[in-house]
Amino acid sequence: MSTATLNGTVSGEREPWTPDELTERLRAVSAERYHDRHPFNVRMHEGGLSPGELRRWIANRFHYQRHIPVKDALILAKFDDPGLRRGWLRRIRDHDGERPGDGGIERWLRLGEAAGLGRDELEDASRVLPGVRLAVEGYVNFCRLRPALDAVAASLTELSAPDLMRTRIVAFEQHYPWIDADGLAYFRGRVEQGGRDGQEALGLVRAWARTREQQERAVAALAFKCDVLWALLDAVDRGPAGAAPKE
Repeated sequence: MSTATLNGTVSGEREPWTPDELTERLRAVSAERYHDRHPFNVRMHEGGLSPGELRRWIANRFHYQRHIPVKDALILAKFDDPGLRRGWLRRIRDHDGERPGDGGIERWLRLGEAAGLGRDELEDASRVLPGVRLAVEGYVNFCRLRPALDAVAASLTELSAPDLMRTRIVAFEQHYPWIDADGLAYFRGRVEQGGRDGQEALGLVRAWARTREQQERAVAALAFKCDVLWALLDAVDRGPAGAAPKE
């Protein structure tokens, strides 16, 4: 078989996309499949959720929130470069905090309190809907088992997070004034953090995904993560009323 190359590509292999073409395809996945389009999120932002539905989302989404530093620790462990590990460690600190009472998980607990949920209700994993549990476990296991490129690419939903957070802040202030404004601190913090984290991860994916196979894996990983977030909302949206904390 010939091993002649054309433009640096082995004959018979598909030409890799340019970094800008890869970025365009990744952004297209987010534009088409990000969970801001999910009917539950649409109703949330239009003010169509009852207090019970909103509390059910807050309680079940917490199961995802508390696993963010877990999946980031799994990703960090794949890095050989100390500089990369130091940089990614910031994401764990953002959610776990530098000290007790600090960090994104703590801010989500305060959101729950502002919505009338006790911390014990949020932290009781037995209350989590089965579909939410499966979605979160699927994402954590993906980050545990797949190569660093795939795991980092899956985190690129962060590219769409700042706009979602801005929309959510306005929606909560306008439609759910019964939730104290201090409870929205998590959303406000993720506007800046999400934009920073997304750009950082995008730079890594652009640098690492050099072959068409690697690039397609990156696109597929982001699509998978979008599916995880969509499945989580499916479970919350269809969850029985009894699965939500009582109003």
